[in-house]
Formats: sequence, C-alpha cells, structure tokens
Amino acid sequence: MFQLIDVFWAYTLIAILILIGRFIRQRIGLFKSLFIPSSVVAGVIALLLGPSALGAIIKATVGADSALVNGIFPEAILTVWSKSPGVFINIVFATLFLGQIIPGWGKIWRQASPQAAFGQILGWGQYVIGLILGITVLTPIFKLPPIAASLIEVAFEGGHGTSAGMAETFKELGFAEAADLSLTLATIGLVSGIIIGTWLIDWGRRTGRIQQLQEEVSLGINEDSIHTHTEEETSTTAARERLFKDLLIDPISLNFGFVGLAVAIGWLILQALGFIESITWGSGDGLKLMAFVPLFPMALIGGILVQLLLVRTNRSYMVSRPLMERIGGLALDVTIVTALASISLTALGSNLVPLLILAVAGILWNVCVYVFLAPKLIPFFPNERGLGDLGQSMGVTATGILLLRMVDPDNRTGAFECFAYKQLLFEPILGGGLFTAAAPALIVRYGSVPMLFFTSAILAFWLIFGFWNCNKLRKNQG
Repeated sequence: MFQLIDVFWAYTLIAILILIGRFIRQRIGLFKSLFIPSSVVAGVIALLLGPSALGAIIKATVGADSALVNGIFPEAILTVWSKSPGVFINIVFATLFLGQIIPGWGKIWRQASPQAAFGQILGWGQYVIGLILGITVLTPIFKLPPIAASLIEVAFEGGHGTSAGMAETFKELGFAEAADLSLTLATIGLVSGIIIGTWLIDWGRRTGRIQQLQEEVSLGINEDSIHTHTEEETSTTAARERLFKDLLIDPISLNFGFVGLAVAIGWLILQALGFIESITWGSGDGLKLMAFVPLFPMALIGGILVQLLLVRTNRSYMVSRPLMERIGGLALDVTIVTALASISLTALGSNLVPLLILAVAGILWNVCVYVFLAPKLIPFFPNERGLGDLGQSMGVTATGILLLRMVDPDNRTGAFECFAYKQLLFEPILGGGLFTAAAPALIVRYGSVPMLFFTSAILAFWLIFGFWNCNKLRKNQG
C-alpha cells in the first residue's frame, strides 16, 4: 500500500534518476556511441540501487534486519514503481498516431505495402522461431511454460514499453518471470540492434548494396522519439495559435486531454469486446481472451479514432504532433525507468541460458531476413529501407529511425515516409498490437503446436504476398 505523497516522491526520484542517467550517458563514450537512451541508463541505476542488487548484497552480508534490505529506496516507492509501467504504457500508445497526417489508404498501400510485408515477416517469424524453440528446447529441457515462446516478439518488436505493459498478463497466465526476461531481452535487442545495424550499414557500403553517400549524421536525434516529426501546413499552425490564445489554456494541457480521450475510448472498446466475448465465443467454457488483453493496444486504436474524427471535423489543428511526441516521450521514459527498476535479478539468473537462446535466435532471424529477403521484398532501395524495420524489430521505433538517418540522412530514398506509413499497417497487430497482447493467452488456450501452424501459415502468406507485390511494383515502375 502507498499514499499520494509516496507517488509524488516516487516520480520525483524518477526525474532525478533520469538527470543522473543523462549525465552518465554523456560522460561515458560507450553509452553515447551506442545511442543508449538516458531512461535505460537511469533504469539500470535504479535496479542496481534497489532490492535485487544492493539490497540482496546487504541482506547476504549484514542480514535481513538491515534498513537497506530494499536498497536505498523505501518499500512504498518500489511499490509505486512496480505499478507504473502498466499505467504509463497506455499513454505511450495513445499518442502514437495523434497529430499524425494520415493520407489516403491508396497512397499508404502503394508506399508502405513492401515495408508492411517485410515487417510482418520479421514479426511473425519471431513467433515461429520462438514456438519451435519452445517445443524443442525451452519447455522439455528448461521446463519453461509454453508462453515463453512469445518473448522474442514481445521484447524485440514491442521493446521495453510493451514488455512492461505485458507484465500483468504474464502474471495472470502463471509466468510472472516472463516480464523480467522480456525486459532484459528488450535491452539486448536495443543494444544489438544499434551495433548490428551500424555494422550492416558499413558492410552495405563496402559491398555496394547501399548506394547512398556517407554523410555526417546529426546526433541531435531525439533518442526517445516515437515517430518522425510530421510537417504541418502554415494555416494549421496559425489556427492552433489562435485556439490557444482564445481558450487561455496551456497547449500541453489541451493535448493531454486528447490523450485521455483516446485512452478512454480504448477502454470502452476493450469493455465492449469483453462483453461481446462473454455472450458469444467466451460463454461457458469457451475461449476467454479479452481478460488477458491489456489496455494499451486499444488505446492505440482510440488514438487513431480520435485523430480521424479531428480530421473529419476539420479540427486537426487542435492537436500538435510535436507536443504529442513530448507527452509520449515522457510517458515512455517513466515506463522504461520503472520497469527496469522492478526487474528481479533472481528470475534472470535462474533462466539465463534460455534467455541467451531466445536472444541469439531472435537476432539471427532478424539479420538473415534483412540480408537475404529484403532485396526480394522491397523493390527499390531495399537495403536502405529495410534498416528501419530491422532496427524496430530489435529495439524500438526510435532505433529504426536512427538507422534510417545514419544510412540516408537526406531521405533521398523516401525511406522515412514508407517507414512511417507502414506503422499504420503494422502496430495495430504486432509490436504491442492486438496479436502481441493476445498471443500468450492463445498459446495457453490452444497449445504451442497449433499456434506454430497458425503463425507459420501467416508467415507463409506474407512471404508469398511480399514476393508477388515486389515483382508487381517493379514491373509497374518499369
């Protein structure tokens, strides 16, 4: 239990930890060169000073009666932090498409369909690889529950935020340690994605696969940005300035109001789906899925609906995309810091070998798909455009954007637009979308083998479609 003052001090400490993390990141060249977010550094610091590291050492050397058995943080603070990731991740997903310019679906499809196929192949393949490992190694040898097979996609495609948001689902399904494993996998994916992506850029230039000239990359990229900045028309900016002047309201307060509306709509959608399930396929002993689906994928859908409504009513000027990125970035920082601070190192130690198996398998799959399949799925500038999806599939969206800026800083290949449009066809399903949220419950309900056939069939569909679509686009261009 905790009181409101505990919440205040918990988030005050997070702010201080982020400042410390930023200072350390700027002073240690390795962290800076790898573009490790300050929030990740802050979260690791909180973890090391908490009960799993410092507290465990104190308990082993001094005894359980020591005042530092929980590390330097009071128990009430740790309780607030443990509850925070599942709350703030809803804000992150609600802001993903608020303020974004959503073009016609025809334009989206023409530009993003190759990227969508490539991204879907990466994501569904992570499930296939994970399920194969679960059936052959993880469950029979290491006695892990079958839902361990979903960890590669949750961690690599979803990142720290999705891993933290899925913690309650894993707990309800009887595998609470999965949250710690997933967060660690997300960290491995983030670091390896940047290292391997940078190496692939150099390899591509040396072998002629990447045609763009080497140029100095601006390091001013917002490391926690969720999407590329959306350019706005002058009339939209002017209308927003008049609105703020007339309403006498702080711009961030107004934008946060739309975030709240998106979350509320997402909650209503989740409740409606739960009710429909209870009177249809979920009645009696039927499939009960919605109880295990967290709120954040529905908050994403709520954000899309709010944005479409604003566009339809000619009030899109009321939402500022840069402010939405700031709101989402802050929520993502809080999510990452509190999630990492709450990791159980004991759970990691007892599952170290399975963790490494999942990490190596996920990395190998992503790299092989990029090297061998990107040229067959993306008709133009495949090695440049594929890097964005490779980075996203091993970390977060910002990793993909970072690699795109490194390989094509002037956007000569059109990779930024294709990558941004592809999110509309990807994120509602994978990478923290509906299937990501439902997959663990589906594995528990139907078993690993049926789910392996199901995910393999979807993977095969996207492979066939990807090859066909790529050839069609090349012929049309020719």
